[in-house]
Amino acid sequence: MRGTSLSDIARDAGVQRGSLYNAFGSKEALFLQAYERYAGDYLLALQKALGAGSLRKRLTAFFDLTIVNFRSGSPPRGCPTTRGLMELGAVEGEGLDEDARQAFANLISRITALVQDTLSAGAKRGEFNGNPAVAALHIITVTRGLAVLERAFGDDAQLRKIASHTIDLVLGKAGG
Repeated sequence: MRGTSLSDIARDAGVQRGSLYNAFGSKEALFLQAYERYAGDYLLALQKALGAGSLRKRLTAFFDLTIVNFRSGSPPRGCPTTRGLMELGAVEGEGLDEDARQAFANLISRITALVQDTLSAGAKRGEFNGNPAVAALHIITVTRGLAVLERAFGDDAQLRKIASHTIDLVLGKAGG
């Protein structure tokens, strides 16, 4: 985000720079609106992924969707949330502001709540006997690590191996 100017965005979008300023007011406001749209779409997809099958299948679908999200695009876009968080305050007066931090934190909190609810429902079905809040936070922490490792290795198989191991740790090797 830091390396992109509003002029660059306007050129790539085929509009005048002034039109973007009139519509959004700033590059940051444009980013936040685009990010909120991304976040809403991503949450809907996660709800669907977490909505069917055994708890193991639900968590596998969650990680699969997460990895596909990181790896989509050419070159792969990575994780907008993790990348954005890494830009916060990286250089004084640059990077993203408090509104962006709040947007990133809100999405991570909402994803964590979805995973926690899924684990709680699994516990009621006898598929999980741990602490849903702690396990959800662990899973979300692993996804942030996967976002960084995707940038380092660009290897789906390695990311999926880590995801599978995480599910085994949370549910137990032979868990449902």
